[in-house]
Formats: sequence, structure tokens, C-alpha cells
Amino acid sequence: MAFPHRLGSGQSEEVLSLNEITKQFIREHLNDDVPTLALKKAPVGTDFPLALRQIEARQLLQKKAPEWSTNEELLFPARLSIEQCSSEATAKYKSDLVEGDTFADLTGGLGIDTYYISQRFRHGDYVENQPELCALARHNFATLQGPITVWNKTAEGFLNHCSTYDCIYIDPSRRDAYGRKTVSIGDCTPDVAALNGLLLQKAETVMIKLSPMLDLSQALKELHGVKDIHVLAVANECKELVFKLERGYSGQVRMHCANLLTTQPVITFTPDEEHDCPLKLTDGLGRYLYEPNTALLKAGCFKQITMLYDVRKLHKNSHLYTSETLIPDFPGRIFEVESMEPYHKKAWRNLLSDLKQANLAVRNFPLSVAELRKTLKINEGGENYLFATTLKGEEKVLIRTKKAASSEAANKTK
Repeated sequence: MAFPHRLGSGQSEEVLSLNEITKQFIREHLNDDVPTLALKKAPVGTDFPLALRQIEARQLLQKKAPEWSTNEELLFPARLSIEQCSSEATAKYKSDLVEGDTFADLTGGLGIDTYYISQRFRHGDYVENQPELCALARHNFATLQGPITVWNKTAEGFLNHCSTYDCIYIDPSRRDAYGRKTVSIGDCTPDVAALNGLLLQKAETVMIKLSPMLDLSQALKELHGVKDIHVLAVANECKELVFKLERGYSGQVRMHCANLLTTQPVITFTPDEEHDCPLKLTDGLGRYLYEPNTALLKAGCFKQITMLYDVRKLHKNSHLYTSETLIPDFPGRIFEVESMEPYHKKAWRNLLSDLKQANLAVRNFPLSVAELRKTLKINEGGENYLFATTLKGEEKVLIRTKKAASSEAANKTK
């Protein structure tokens, strides 16, 4: 029997709220160190344990979910759920990928994804196995006036009996029974590969959020109906892989690379387009050096980038690019080259003579960053960036650079 779209029956949960004394305590101590604060006494009438948890949660959410962190009426769970939740930036991006009448999030958690995605639908269902999270979600969705029904059920249990939807979203837990992080699809809960067929029976469109560490080619072997893969970075840190599945689809997969909270464009391509693209290598280092953003690197967009922008690759495996004239809208970090030397000890004297510290990066190089730093005897930090890499002719080099002004502008928060 299918569940109707209404509140699950048989649930009795405590009504949650913050009294004014507790709210005021949170306001006054929002930026305090929580362990230190826990040793102090709170004013009479303060729900002290709840206040401490809310202060810690809001501190964690200040950058991740600023709209929620500043809403005094919202309530938040323990630290682990905060750490595992999506950011507002990625949730809003995902909300732009779908629309319709009915939507279900089978792994609700904190509810950030549920809330933003559901705004594209007439009605949303939030499904979560943990009663505490359900109670918090019901309170928060009522506060935010979202048309969302809360269900305290497992994803599998709900999916086996629910009605059909226009879209289903699922973000399997990437923790094992001991709390250790997992990556592969089969080690996550629930196993979305095993549920693949049932998910597409229940919804025309399915979105699955997976680990940014997941091997994309292996995931495509395990999942069917994948139409699009969105590789989402936030301020150049790869955060999510979002697989968008469509019932009956068996065509070419399209890759979408987004570096959110920057002005950089979304780059879209297919694996065949990347494979068939000619390799454009440089014969020499130009005035500018480019490092693609982490979404492009994760998606394997290495040759296509030279077709979209007037840059050349240093080596087929180096994933660094160069040009003589500035390409200000390049989707990544842009550096101005100061000097380059072959990788041998005599050359270091010229390159490093006035440097006490620098930011190191290695690309297609036999040493790790830690090994190179030990060899060069140089501290971390400063305004200079050193790249250890390999050129077209297999020559190992050190390239000394500084950030180009346009790189700072392209990477600034929108």
C-alpha cells in the first residue's frame, strides 16, 4: 500500500523551541569557544545543553549554510549531522537541476537539500531514520514555511511502499558501523546501486549525491540510467558528485564542472569529446601559468580546456597550462611566471636565493610536496607559489610564480 502524502502516523515527538533567555544567551556567546563556555554558569532559565549545541552548530554552519546559521528560530542536531550535510551553495545548485509536482529526499539528515530542492516542487517528502532529526526537521520546515512532510522511516522501507514521484533525491551515508568514512557505492548506506532499478521505478528523475573521492568510471559501471554527472567544488574544494539518472536513458553521459562561490563558468563536456580532442602542448613556458579548478581536474577535463581557452598544456600528464597573454576568465587559478629553472641543486640558488617561504605544488613530479619541501628547505606560506612539474620534453623543472590579480577576482565569492 502506498503512503499518502501526509504526516506519518504513530509518531509522538516533543515540541521543540528556544525560550527568549536561551536565545539571548546564544546571541551573546555565538563566537565563544564552546568547551570553555561549557565550564561557565548560564543565567537562570537557560537551556544550557541545548544552547551549547546550537552555538557549536551555528559556528560550523556560518560558512556552510549562512542563511540557516543566522535564523534564530532554527534548531540544529549534533556535530556529525552538521559535518555531513550539504552546503547551501550545493543545495541551491541542485535545486536548479529539477522541477515538478512531487519530490522526496530519502536521506533527509539536517534537511538543507530537502528544503532548497523542494522549493522547485509543489510538495516534498523528507525521509529520515533518526527520530531526533525528524523532530528537528519538522520544527525547521514549519519555521521556514516549506511544504514538506516528515517521515521517520528508513530509505528502503519508505521506497518499497511509497507513491511515485517526479524526482527522488538520495545521499547515502558514507560512514561504516564504526564511524569510519567510506567511499565506494557498495560501502554506503543505503547501497544505491542495489536500489537503482527501484529508484527509477518510483521516479522519472533520480539524483544521487556521492563522495568526491569516488572513481567516476567505476561508478558508471555500477549505476544505470545516468544522464548527467555534476562535479561540484565550493571555492575550489571538490565537495560532491551528483549523478542525475533518468528512467530509460542509455545515451552519452554529460559532465558538468562547477566551482561554486566563484565567478567561474560551469564547463560541460562528454567523455567522448574529451577523448577525441587533440592534445595541444606548449613548446615553451609563457608569461602565465594556469591550474584548472578542482571540479575540472576531478572530471578529467584536460584536453577540452585547450579548445575552450587559448592555453597550451605543459605535458600530457602535468595538467598545468600556459599562455603568453592573460586569459582572465580561465576557470581555475592564474599565476604570473617569475622564473623557471631545471630541477637540480645549482639552479635552486638562483630560484630560491631570496625566498624563505613559498606555497608548493607538484604536478607530474617524482616527489611529494612534503618530500620537496624537505629537499628545498623552505617554509610554507607567503605570496610566492612554486610548481614542480615536467615539461613536454620530460624535463623536470621548478617554476616560481605569484598569483595574478585576475585570479583573485575570478575566485572571489559572488
